[in-house]
Amino acid sequence: MATLVRSISQNGGVICTAIDSTDIAAKAEQIHKTSATVTAALGRLLTAASLMGVMLKNEEHSITLRLQGDGPAGLLIAVTDGLGNVRGDVENPVVEIPLNGLGKLDVAGAVGRNGSLSVVKDLGLKDPYIGQVPIVSGEIAEDITHYYAVSEQTPTVCALGVLVNPDLTVKAAGGFLAQLLPGAAEEDIDRLEQNIGKLSSVTKLLTDGVSAEDICRMVLEGF
Repeated sequence: MATLVRSISQNGGVICTAIDSTDIAAKAEQIHKTSATVTAALGRLLTAASLMGVMLKNEEHSITLRLQGDGPAGLLIAVTDGLGNVRGDVENPVVEIPLNGLGKLDVAGAVGRNGSLSVVKDLGLKDPYIGQVPIVSGEIAEDITHYYAVSEQTPTVCALGVLVNPDLTVKAAGGFLAQLLPGAAEEDIDRLEQNIGKLSSVTKLLTDGVSAEDICRMVLEGF
């Protein structure tokens, strides 16, 4: 079962949402029989959707993320409700490509570096809200950050990660969203950047036994 935590800084300037989504990514791998790189890509998108879902004001509202790049994985979709319950799909579940230059799974290579990220919010109104931005990296976290900056004008830092075992099962998955709230001071931005800059990768934190709650605490340290 995934663990999701939302925290707000003591000064009210920053909100952090973090999740250990290992079970979510593992279930997706079992259902879709994904290759390692696609497991990482779909797991990241599912994690992002769940983090975004709990920001909705009504648990019956929903968010749909559609990531359409020019890579071999094709279209990736994740749908979440207001409680962060999420499901997803991928057009091509098996993509075999080399590791990237850092020796890691090449998520951007599978997704593609050209295309679009669409965010559809069903808020119970006559028409859904639809925001769309170009893919900026294909690594997904940067694309989510870009979406918030462009479509919602909300300064946001997103971190996502999925660690896949040699037998293709999921060892760890998770992520966080940190957002500056209206009225945040300039020093809040500096402190947030410093805190996040000190963090290891999300999957390293999780495999070291750091909880989602601890991740929020580390992101908001000193506020």
